[in-house]
Amino acid sequence: MYMKKKPQRTCIGCNVQKDKNDFVRIVKSKEGNITIDKTGKASGRGAYICHNVDCFNKAKKSKKIEKVFETQLTEDIYNELEEMFKE
Repeated sequence: MYMKKKPQRTCIGCNVQKDKNDFVRIVKSKEGNITIDKTGKASGRGAYICHNVDCFNKAKKSKKIEKVFETQLTEDIYNELEEMFKE
């Protein structure tokens, strides 16, 4: 029987490719709100980060999140995202 291929994604923090389910998806909605997408199906521009805080900090330090979403992020947004990663 044919095995279905799992979608691969790349972490914007460490550039490691893994299965889509191994990542946390961050989404920028049409309104410009940036949130963590727990379902993986929210509409908007998405970026994937590993489940650990270290990859999030790498992406924050190199401003990868800002580059992906083509917008400036405030420290408040970074703090909110970091709190969600710690959960």
